[in-house]
Amino acid sequence: MFWSMKFLISNIVTIFLALFLLSLANGMEEEKKDVYIVYMGAAAPASSPETLTQTHLQLLTSVVKRQEHQKLIHSYKHGFSGFAARLSKEEALAISQNQGVISVFVDPVYQLHTTRSWDFLQLQNSFKSGSTPRANEDYNGLFSEVGEDTIIGLLDTGIWPESPSFSDKGMRPLKKRWNGKCDKAKDFNSSNCNMKLIGARSYKPDDNPNTPRDYDGHGTHTASIAGGAAVSNASYYGVAVGTAKGGSPTSRIAVYKVCGNYGCMGSAILAAFDDAIADGVDVLSISIGGYIIEKPDFKNDPIAIGSFHAVEKNVIVVCSAGNDGPYNESVVNEAPWIITVAATTIDRKFDSDILLGGNNKAIKGQAINFSNLGKSPTHPLAYGRSAKSNSNSSTDQSASHCDMQSLDEKKIKGKIVVCKHNGNDVQSDVLVELLKDSGAIGVILVNYQQYSVASTYVDIPVTEIHLQAADELFTYINSTKKPIATILPTISVTEYKPAPQIAYFSSRGPASLTKNILKPDIAAPGVNILAGWPLRNSSLSDVPPGKKPSGFNLQSGTSMSCPHIAGVAANIKSWNPKWSAAAVRSAIMTTAVLMNNNKRQLTTDSGSAATPYDFGAGEVNPMAALQPGLVYDAGPEDYLLFLCNYGYNTSTIKSISNSALVGFECPKNSSKDLISSLNYPSIAISNLHRIKKKIVSRTLTNVGAEEEITYIVSVQSPVGVDVKVVPEKLQFTKKSKKLSYQVTFSVKDSSLTNELFGWITWSDGKHLVRSPYVISSK
Repeated sequence: MFWSMKFLISNIVTIFLALFLLSLANGMEEEKKDVYIVYMGAAAPASSPETLTQTHLQLLTSVVKRQEHQKLIHSYKHGFSGFAARLSKEEALAISQNQGVISVFVDPVYQLHTTRSWDFLQLQNSFKSGSTPRANEDYNGLFSEVGEDTIIGLLDTGIWPESPSFSDKGMRPLKKRWNGKCDKAKDFNSSNCNMKLIGARSYKPDDNPNTPRDYDGHGTHTASIAGGAAVSNASYYGVAVGTAKGGSPTSRIAVYKVCGNYGCMGSAILAAFDDAIADGVDVLSISIGGYIIEKPDFKNDPIAIGSFHAVEKNVIVVCSAGNDGPYNESVVNEAPWIITVAATTIDRKFDSDILLGGNNKAIKGQAINFSNLGKSPTHPLAYGRSAKSNSNSSTDQSASHCDMQSLDEKKIKGKIVVCKHNGNDVQSDVLVELLKDSGAIGVILVNYQQYSVASTYVDIPVTEIHLQAADELFTYINSTKKPIATILPTISVTEYKPAPQIAYFSSRGPASLTKNILKPDIAAPGVNILAGWPLRNSSLSDVPPGKKPSGFNLQSGTSMSCPHIAGVAANIKSWNPKWSAAAVRSAIMTTAVLMNNNKRQLTTDSGSAATPYDFGAGEVNPMAALQPGLVYDAGPEDYLLFLCNYGYNTSTIKSISNSALVGFECPKNSSKDLISSLNYPSIAISNLHRIKKKIVSRTLTNVGAEEEITYIVSVQSPVGVDVKVVPEKLQFTKKSKKLSYQVTFSVKDSSLTNELFGWITWSDGKHLVRSPYVISSK
């Protein structure tokens, strides 16, 4: 009996071991297969979505003999052709050899680039009377009349439909041109959509439930910035009180959830582009980007691919520039058919001051906190260095930066702790949490760099000061046996000067794929922006003690600046429905502002002079952009010529675009140097030396109310550069709505080593049509 039982147990163990090894072997086999994107360019004009899917399956089964339906993850069949599938390297290589396949690449993971801003833009970007449709009306009054039939699509983390920002109160049903839908899920159904939120799709971005509902917050925030309804008395737990509204508050919103806990998959991004084109969106707002290391070529970049086909269908695509500033060549989303957006500050800051004992001296600090400390300076103050432990590994340097291994917890318990902090230290929020857990009642961070972003600390009083401003604090600590202080709760300060400034995190140019296109294109508010947020009662980690969850939050990043421009673009499109995506971009860029509210040139938030590599054409001017006077227009053919000059051959370009099917050939003299003559609202020239001149051409289209009008040019050029515009006068008539000019650049000094910047401006006395240019010897 015992032997039989032993034999049985042995057999069971053997069986389980065999099953485990088989499972492991299958898992190892599966690990060899990644998700690949197979891009096949434009869909044939007569192809139906069903036919394209069958074509994709046939191509897939020609290489993968089994489980082909399980291997196919997405089939792109509306705006363009292609698919995503799980393949081995060998299978991916075999598919790439097929005719009609443009590129095959591993599915990339992209990252998210993570209210008073509209009021500030209205106040800051004032302009001469008569230069807008109704110059005597304010921003809200004007835009309450436009945008209602304009649809803004957002590729993001989904949406929290119950947010008051997405109320459809007072809205009328949309005209019958919308083809989208609201996906059903356990926590989301068609009743969550309304006349404001008209579409919601999800692409199962990770192992989370496949739902359009936003459990991150990023998508809700960006959607409310772009097209949220006006919500009065909005605030972040009493901070930043005001009316939260979107840039186009009467536009419709459609969301496409492509991002989850582990990023944003390129295959999902392409699927969302494909659906958005078929659904009928007018503007796409995409606060997502790749990494600055090893940027993919255009044909291997899902955002560049999807946006090309969207723009080809006259959908305006707006993307964030990235948060890898202030380093040069850190800008992403640099394709010329994309509007690429940098981030600026607004005229609001968040002060949380330190009050010292003795003379009650106040030191200015910045942070968002909800201090429960008394307003009188009665709390013990300890500098990290004075709280050093007796450990052999402790040093004055590490203790002054509050390295927890160097501190004696007994010396910081019950005290406000002062820590020096720089970019090499542990993240500030992590450090603060560690200090709180060790008994600190407050934290003062002394930063080595000046930052424009006010960090948020919900459950412990924290403020941040700059190293340059900390002398008074350290003098007091060193001169007093028992220093005392308090940290005051945050107050909002408006009409702060100077503003706007370029945020330190905002990615900078030049573009690395081609320096002959200036990127970013434009700048918009992206620092501490108040907007909608999921009302998640189940998650209280980001809720201050004693408070109920708020439906609004303060967030910073080019993720926030991007939907500002999307909202502006939606209003322009509504006001001028026949304009191309390029014309809308031109209107935004050529009417931009170059001055701050001190009436001085724009700077970075560190105080240094800003350049077009930081802000593109300048800070957006939402109202002036409605009537720019002249625009630099461009269509699919212009971008095909760009691809020729970039280095693609005629055969590849014909596969990419149906616009190239009839008689299209790349010019024999195609060259990257000729990219500078793309009819773009800015000019970028690389490799310019004294021994040769560079001539570029541009064409302007009159879109003003007056058909018979004359524009005269003015040029602002740096020392050492000759810039000549021919002709100097453009006379538009009923028959001559499009006129061209040439610009000749030549460098006087052969020692040109740095980039030089200037401006070309056309004016009729009312409108200023301004274009930045950059000249580089490299």
